[in-house]
Amino acid sequence: MYHSVEVDGVDYRLWLSPCQSGSYHLHLRDQVISPVAFAQYGENSGVLTIAGETERVRFVIEGDLIHVHIRGMMRDLRYSDPLRTLACVNQEATSLMTRAPMPGVVVTIAVSPGQPVSAGAALMMIESMKLETIIRSSQDGVVDRIHFKEGESFERDAVLITLSKEGR
Repeated sequence: MYHSVEVDGVDYRLWLSPCQSGSYHLHLRDQVISPVAFAQYGENSGVLTIAGETERVRFVIEGDLIHVHIRGMMRDLRYSDPLRTLACVNQEATSLMTRAPMPGVVVTIAVSPGQPVSAGAALMMIESMKLETIIRSSQDGVVDRIHFKEGESFERDAVLITLSKEGR
């Protein structure tokens, strides 16, 4: 799954894929940077290793804004959640469709039709390329329809769950 990060007004699309060493490959444009690892120490600090170079990092997360202090410099990164980007609000029907960020298989379903959910609530767990991802609700609502059963496969951008706004 691609992630989008904005730094100084420039959008970067990146992809992390696992290495056998427990670290990651960072795919950025046409480049692959390896290995990449992060070890968190404390609530707002850690050590970032990129291509063998290690740097201490301090950070504060405020919603989708991440303030990072590294090498004596402060940077603001704005993270765009790919799951929210793929969620599509249909104003006419007052429903919210949660879409698949990648092709995969439904592992577990955590909700049932008619159940009220809060923003951030786990709706289901999917698996793609041996990576498990929790699909969460992007807003408060009521589960209207679950489009796939456990064990069923789906394609990227498929509607997984439809929510209705409360009071519909």
